[in-house]
Amino acid sequence: MLRFIRFALLIITASLFTSTAAWAHAHLKAAEPAANSIASSPASLSLTFSEALDVKFSGIKLINASKQDIALGEATLTNGGKTLVVKPAQPLPAGSYQVEWHALSVDGHKTNGTYSFSVGK
Repeated sequence: MLRFIRFALLIITASLFTSTAAWAHAHLKAAEPAANSIASSPASLSLTFSEALDVKFSGIKLINASKQDIALGEATLTNGGKTLVVKPAQPLPAGSYQVEWHALSVDGHKTNGTYSFSVGK
């Protein structure tokens, strides 16, 4: 019986450490413009994550409906390093856009994703 209890405690402890490691990744919590939204031409794109980021290894790529890359300024961090901000080099014309992002949290975990939004007339 004592062996069973020790084994059960070992399994519980291991699962707690595994669960904690999963929370360490920088997950996208909010974006402006928001996913699937229709916005006026945004002055900037702001992506807020659950963890602080390393700006040198995090970034945003913006692609229009014709699959062309849109020129963006240098990425900066705000909100204690949790919000990644980039500004389009030019105002965005009406149309659909896809945001591709990649993030490296300060603890070394990588995440990435995509979402779309539209700019109305």
